Amino acid sequence: MKNDRRRVALIIESSRSYGRNLLRGIAQYSRTHGNWSLMHEEMTIDASLPQWLAGAGVNGVIARVDSHTLDPLRQLSIPIVDVRCRNAHAGIPQVETDDHAVARLAYQHLSERGFQRFAFCGFREAHYSYNRLRFFRECCEANGQSLAVYETDGATKPITSIERAGLTDDLALSRWLKSLQPATGLLVCNDIRGHQVLAACRDAGILVPDELGVVGVDDDDVICPLCDPPLSSVRPDAERVGYRAAAVLDELMQGNPVDDTMELVPPVTVTQRMSTQVSAVEDRELARVCRFIREHACDGIDVNDVVEYSALSRRALERRFRQELDRTPHQELMNVQVARVKQLLKETSLKLEQVSRMAGYSHPERLGVVFKRETGMTPGEYRRQANHAGGDNVIQVE
Repeated sequence: MKNDRRRVALIIESSRSYGRNLLRGIAQYSRTHGNWSLMHEEMTIDASLPQWLAGAGVNGVIARVDSHTLDPLRQLSIPIVDVRCRNAHAGIPQVETDDHAVARLAYQHLSERGFQRFAFCGFREAHYSYNRLRFFRECCEANGQSLAVYETDGATKPITSIERAGLTDDLALSRWLKSLQPATGLLVCNDIRGHQVLAACRDAGILVPDELGVVGVDDDDVICPLCDPPLSSVRPDAERVGYRAAAVLDELMQGNPVDDTMELVPPVTVTQRMSTQVSAVEDRELARVCRFIREHACDGIDVNDVVEYSALSRRALERRFRQELDRTPHQELMNVQVARVKQLLKETSLKLEQVSRMAGYSHPERLGVVFKRETGMTPGEYRRQANHAGGDNVIQVE
């Protein structure tokens, strides 16, 4: 006779993109393998266990386990998988994002944009911040580079309280940000911290990304676009984390032994937005000109306008561009326009005529020629590919 359908409780916040993606991954495993009855209540990351849990007759739990939920969960005497991984707990398997890989990806992203000075901003006592700082420091030291660090003191407060403390730490944070020498590449521990840092930069008159390139972690699709400028961020594979956690729980519920060591899932990529859309250079005049291009390339300016803005002659400007960036001012203009076209094709359903105008092209045909030459695809092909990649992630069934 077929076993009864298993009931699985999900003690995972839906208030953050990471938690929502964990839930998506778990749901996908259930659809393809488990056929479970999934029980979930909307909550925040530090919430207490829901009252219904003790009497719900659940067969297993996937939870963001913390000190205040550990003992009540153990009292249920059912299999538990932890996807918060703040501390190790005997007998509770853990699945988590690989923060070492997160730090490496962020370091590589900043290095590829020319940054040779690095900094980290996080929350003291937040476990994810501690891990990302440790591994980011290792990346810098491996390349003979020092690391400037700033952390808001969180004592032993809940994570949400620690993160909220960053809102009242703006004066000290601003002083530290002003002490960083341009151009510096800054990793923030998560997108919430990135939002706070970018607000402080704006108030302090620090130019992002010219003087400070900022990359966050979580690629939160609500927080990152709210930032000014929009925040580049490492995108973890939270759906895969959720999927693997469900697979581990399935083994436990079937009575199979499972290794207690933490399973780490690497991140996917860095989603680049305006906070790192720059080629970092020591030449302050060149950086000033590049910012002018970045802000006005889609307004229809040409190289003559760039030369008029610059304090340099046309010949000197061309020479510095080639020496520092290995390209011409014209190529820089075109790169900014193409990047804008990519964004519009990916994030909107605007017609090509509208995209052309918004990117500074007077004719869609000209845009099509340039875009095909630079990307190897027509605008339509790029949009179809981007839409396919941006849909529901397909996790390979094992």
